[in-house]
Amino acid sequence: MKPTPPGWPRISVSLYYDDAAKAIDWLCDAFGFQVRLKVEGEGGRIEHSELEFGEGLIMVAGADKADKYPQVRSPRQVGGGNTQNMFVYVDDVDAHCERARAKGATIRVEPKISDYGEDYWSDRSYECVDVGGHHWWFAQRLRSPKTAG
Repeated sequence: MKPTPPGWPRISVSLYYDDAAKAIDWLCDAFGFQVRLKVEGEGGRIEHSELEFGEGLIMVAGADKADKYPQVRSPRQVGGGNTQNMFVYVDDVDAHCERARAKGATIRVEPKISDYGEDYWSDRSYECVDVGGHHWWFAQRLRSPKTAG
């Protein structure tokens, strides 16, 4: 595989919000993302943005792009449906959950341990819903899989 463009992860995701500017502020405040780029259009409309979390990257834009991209919808525009969930590793999942809760995230699954046995891994994770209706899982690795050898 060829290297990715400088500063870009191999995979990133785009998320669409009814109020992208508000969502960007909230994602930074509640989840700890940092704005790398924000392109504003007419009337403050978010045309494109890039938010970083460690080496990860998401792009956030407004869901009002049906004129250019008819497939773009926010969860609220489709009755709350999600066709993807984001999964992010954090250093302290309990502290992250409390921060997200304090900022208004809806906690769907409280932090809990998922243990797949000694040959696999163990994580502590929680699920929440953000201000735009997107579902997120945040996890902390407790034990890594055994390696052969």
